[in-house]
Amino acid sequence: MIRVLLADDHHLVRQALRMLLDKEPGIEVVGEAENGRRAASMARRIRPDVAVLDMAMPEMNGIEATERILRDASPCRVIILSMHQDRMIIQRALRSGASGYVLKSSVGDELKLAVRAAASGRTYLSPGIPQEIAKAAKVDAEHEEIDAGFASLTPREREVLQLVAEGRTNREIAGILRVSAKTVEKHRGNLMAKLGVRDLPHLMRVVLEHKLVLFPE
Repeated sequence: MIRVLLADDHHLVRQALRMLLDKEPGIEVVGEAENGRRAASMARRIRPDVAVLDMAMPEMNGIEATERILRDASPCRVIILSMHQDRMIIQRALRSGASGYVLKSSVGDELKLAVRAAASGRTYLSPGIPQEIAKAAKVDAEHEEIDAGFASLTPREREVLQLVAEGRTNREIAGILRVSAKTVEKHRGNLMAKLGVRDLPHLMRVVLEHKLVLFPE
């Protein structure tokens, strides 16, 4: 069952969205909020699988609420509902971490598709939104995430990253840094987690694309 939190400052809109989603097999609305701040607080407490947020809400807009929810109620996914088709607004929403952007003019069945897509880890955009927008936002968001992750590495983790990128084994790194192989393994796991990479090939792609390491000439 996909548990959904709805947030919109109009009661009638929330009612309509609840009726739409509650009729869909495998989806259950578990909470409603009238503004972004309330939505973020509820998400932290009830831990929904997906939060559907109106873009323009009082106290805290959809983008700010998305960032707060992803920070405090992860792994909740977020879908933004909006009347706006402006490129910059859509990119801001996606860069904030939203997994979907659905236009209110075509909410109907699209919202059901968006909820299912978000719950399964995919991104959904209304058909009227050019895919190029999503691609551009995804690339920018990845760069920002990698930059932030790299900035958070400790000096020792950066040393390990350099040596791993040079093709050194854990045992070789341990000898160079005069620590145990177990300590190297721990540093390696920490730096990979901070950079958001899953394995060595992914780490090397990130290192090369983002120029995180300067290789000996």
